Amino acid sequence: MIRAGLNRRRFVGAFAGTAAGMSLPACDGGSHPSDAPTPPAPATVTGPPAPSATSSGPRPLYLGTYTSADGGGKGIGTATYDPVTGRISGEGVIGGVGDPSFLAVHPDGRTLYAVNEREDGAVTAVRLSDRKALGSSATGGSSPCHLSVHPGGRFLLSADYGSGTVAVHRIEQSGVLGGRTALVTHSEPAPGPGQQGPHAHQFVTAPDGEHVLAVDLGTDTVYTYRLDDKDGTLTEVSRAAARAGAGPRQLTFHPGGRYAYLANELDDTVTVCAYEPTSGRLTIGEPQPTGSEPEAGTNYPAQLVVTGDGRWAYLANRGHNSVARYAVEEDGARLRLLGTVPVGGDFPRHIALSPDGGLLFTANQRSGDVSVFHVDADSGELRPAGEPFASPVAVCALPL
Repeated sequence: MIRAGLNRRRFVGAFAGTAAGMSLPACDGGSHPSDAPTPPAPATVTGPPAPSATSSGPRPLYLGTYTSADGGGKGIGTATYDPVTGRISGEGVIGGVGDPSFLAVHPDGRTLYAVNEREDGAVTAVRLSDRKALGSSATGGSSPCHLSVHPGGRFLLSADYGSGTVAVHRIEQSGVLGGRTALVTHSEPAPGPGQQGPHAHQFVTAPDGEHVLAVDLGTDTVYTYRLDDKDGTLTEVSRAAARAGAGPRQLTFHPGGRYAYLANELDDTVTVCAYEPTSGRLTIGEPQPTGSEPEAGTNYPAQLVVTGDGRWAYLANRGHNSVARYAVEEDGARLRLLGTVPVGGDFPRHIALSPDGGLLFTANQRSGDVSVFHVDADSGELRPAGEPFASPVAVCALPL
């Protein structure tokens, strides 16, 4: 989120390199045939594909940053983590990728995709076998801040914060990005209080696989589109209005597919949303607390994730610098706040669960580090897994 009159780049630059100073919320080409039917989406969209049952030892971790910010990174950060201890080690970089502030991985695990969060927005593909950038594709808008891969593996979805646009990009069999197949600007409704225009903040696929949802902070609206699985075009089917000034930022689905959870950045709340798979209609519920404390100053909720078994949800609180823990009840229809845990860093921009659900990572933008927590499957409690790992202007952590 950026306040009116303060663009994303200035907002980020103002804090780069600074030391730690309810009820809905995410890195070489695959071999998927272009005419194959699109499979249904997975039950949850909060994390990368699980590793194979035979995998062991260190797992890869990819880190998003701002390369043009003071003290920022040199490209996509690379490291490994121990899935048992949670310890992060190694420092590397995939160069040639500018301002890769958000990352996503193809379902086949061979290709990583990154936004290039710049005025001339683009998305870049990286082959993971040799960490080679495979080229970029223009988003058609400015300052892209989120992307995701459709579960069918043939389309990449991107959201442009600066221009309030969402786009669909074709993915070739090699993982390379092909032409853009759709571009939509959120011209209605009018911007919310204090906003100068639309600000698309997320573009994700619903569990039914046929609908894709765009969360727009500027218009206080979540738009549902039907995605044509052959030509990649979009048809709007419904809109869900958040309360004026809520500033919806990130949406995540419960594994059951009938409920979702929305993090509202501007009014410091979360909401439980009902979702109808047949129509794609989302209904936004009443605001709920984030666990932030008024005396701690302004808080900006960033993102929600839900465990694979659907029992626990976690929210990143920027400002309060905590992760809020919720019990998920009534088959996803209710969130109950259980408390918060300090992240041990400043401004947790992004959180992610490891594929097995045993670890939770927080990318702390202002302190430039990544914190790791053990997740207790029975209680949902979080326990720090050691000291934070230094990573310049850490804005995204993607464990595979």
